[in-house]
Order: sequence, then structure tokens, then C-alpha cells
Amino acid sequence: MTARSLRISRRNTDALVTSLMLPVMLMLIFVYFFGGAIETGVPHLTYVTYVVPGVLLLCAGFGSAGTAVAVSEDMKNGIIDRFRTLDIGGTPILAGHVAASTARNLISTALVLCIALLIGFRPTATLAGGLAALAVLIAYIVALSWLSAAIGLLARTPEAAGGFTFLMLFLPYPSSAFVPVDSMPGWLHGFADHQPITPAIESMRGLLLDQPVGNSPWIALAWAGGILLGAMALSGVLFRVRTR
Repeated sequence: MTARSLRISRRNTDALVTSLMLPVMLMLIFVYFFGGAIETGVPHLTYVTYVVPGVLLLCAGFGSAGTAVAVSEDMKNGIIDRFRTLDIGGTPILAGHVAASTARNLISTALVLCIALLIGFRPTATLAGGLAALAVLIAYIVALSWLSAAIGLLARTPEAAGGFTFLMLFLPYPSSAFVPVDSMPGWLHGFADHQPITPAIESMRGLLLDQPVGNSPWIALAWAGGILLGAMALSGVLFRVRTR
């Protein structure tokens, strides 16, 4: 199932190029168009160093949201009925999409990181810090991919499922991805501080720059675990309802 999902991704060249290039373009826009006017709130911290962890999470969220479209297309074109005649259940099918999403996202993340290094990003992470940042990123990707699979089962058309990608593009903005939360209007602080993206970004930023992270990684993993368990349970129910 994973190999099948990866082959489908390879054939869908337009979507693949978009998922790879859009985060890179957004990072370049923020760094070169707006970076000179944005204060990071941390002395001696350049904006490119501040923004890269947020772009990595944006990249992962956008790529994971594509799982919704892939699952919705499977439900629409009848392939699920063929799989069921082969005694293949819903969990392997959806897990294949999630595994393929994780692989695609790690590749796009590596591309974004390489471009970031070329334009001045200089991480100072230890080996343990780098691995911990990778763990937070993978947990975030897997959780959002399962949530996207549930959205794909809920949506009646691939076009409707595609709307989930816009939510994933929007969610990092009211967080600490691009500007410090303290610079936002006071009424927005509560949401920005207590949504799943912010602790993940703060964890990755601190781990990649070898700075104190407090309990942010545990909060980020708790959010990812909660989303994952809820999405897997919802996906199981929705799959049974859609394939009656």
C-alpha cells in the first residue's frame, strides 16, 4: 500500500512539485521581502534562523494535507471495493497513505533545509538535539497525515478534501512560526500560545539552536499523540460507514 501511494505521488507531478516548491518560495519571501522589517525578539538571532523551523512545520503540514485528497480519490474511483475483495482492510490502506505522506514530507523537509542552509541558516544543535527535533517533526507529520486521511474519508469529493490544505497553510500564521507571539494583538495570544503548532515550532527552534526548550517538546508530543489517536479512531469509524 505504501509503494502504491508513492507511485501515485510520482505520477501526480504538478502536486508533487507544488508541495516541494511552495514552502521554499514562502521561506524566500519571508526572509528577503519581510525579514528586514521583523524583529525576532532575541538578540543576535537573524530572521532566517528564526523562521526556518516554522517553514519546516509549514512544509510538513501542507504536505500531510495532501493525504486527504489521495484518500478521497480512492473512495471515489472504486479501488477500495477491489481491495476489499482481496480481504484488505481499511487500516492497511490508510496506513499506506500515511507512510507515503511521511516519506514525501521528509524529502521535502530535507530540500527546504538545504535551501535554508544556502541562504544563511546555521543550526547549532547537538546530535541528541537534532534527533529530538526530527522526532517532533515526524510525530507531527504522522499525526496530521492520519487526520488528513480522516478528512479524506469525510469529504465527498477530492475537491472538497483539497480545502483541508488551505487550513494547514493558514494554521502556522497565528503561531510563533513567523513572528513572536508577543508581537500579535493581545486577543490573539491565547489561541497562538495554545494551538498544536506553537509548541512544535518552539521545540524545533530550541533544539536546532541548542537553546532551552522547557516542556515544549512534551506538549508538542502530547498534541501529536492526541491528534493521532483521535484521527485513527475517527478514520476507522468513517471507513466502515463509507464502505457498507
